[in-house]
Amino acid sequence: MGNLSGVRIGVAMAASHCNLARAVATMKELVDEGAEVTPIVSHSILTVETRFGTPDYWRSAITQAANREMLLSIPDVEPSGPKHWFDVVLVMPCTGNTLAKIANAINDSPVTMAVKAQLRNGHPVLLAITSNDLLGMNAVNLGRLLTARNIYFVPFGQDDPVQKPRSLDAHLELMVPSVQKALRGEQLQPLLVPWK
Repeated sequence: MGNLSGVRIGVAMAASHCNLARAVATMKELVDEGAEVTPIVSHSILTVETRFGTPDYWRSAITQAANREMLLSIPDVEPSGPKHWFDVVLVMPCTGNTLAKIANAINDSPVTMAVKAQLRNGHPVLLAITSNDLLGMNAVNLGRLLTARNIYFVPFGQDDPVQKPRSLDAHLELMVPSVQKALRGEQLQPLLVPWK
């Protein structure tokens, strides 16, 4: 029995293609800790080929890591609210674009639908942020969500303050305790953790 035995986690994956490998490895860690993980996947992940992988590659990697099928559309995800499918929704990776949509109640993708459905029930949403502009124009959205009820963050820091001074990235190695705290309605502290 792992530290997350029986915990139902909807992992909503936004299209930060350069962070998908880390996200998939973390998803596998959650499964190894006993969580029941359901992937909820952005349209872009399954349609855009990048230097980080093809849509077919990511479809296979995500399905294997979670050991279950993905939810791919807004209609697929919408019942998760009324039917209480998830104990926590984890947005990983959470791009600046997705963060801005969540902060402004925009619901136009499976990822944002998962967040909306979870919040309607007053249940926790955990954000693993990663973006080059979270200390820039997007800082206002980060500030709004830092004070929002039922929204928690995987601790984050400036991953490259010299070359990318407005960039923030979540410490995915802190995922398990972040989930445990969010399930108790608490933010894992410290929230700001330096990158070495």
